[in-house]
Amino acid sequence: MVISGESKGQQGRVLFVDPDKRTAIVEGINMVSKHQRPNADNPKGGIVKKEAAIHISNLMIMDAAGNATRIGRNVSDKTEKSVRYSKKSGEEIK
Repeated sequence: MVISGESKGQQGRVLFVDPDKRTAIVEGINMVSKHQRPNADNPKGGIVKKEAAIHISNLMIMDAAGNATRIGRNVSDKTEKSVRYSKKSGEEIK
């Protein structure tokens, strides 16, 4: 879920995350118009709508119930590994 900016309140699936730039591309969010030359994929060329990167600080994860939530880390009793959990509901995020 996007929490700030022009696309505030919209939800989508994360397609790509760039950890170096701290940006993510979210499906259907932050759409921009790109002028594209004709090529093998698009023989006519023209103006193409595509997703642009958005900073990860403007995104919030959704829990299983569909609520935007912050995440925390806990050591699991079963596996002895660190797992993410929803701070709002307390359940584990997979």
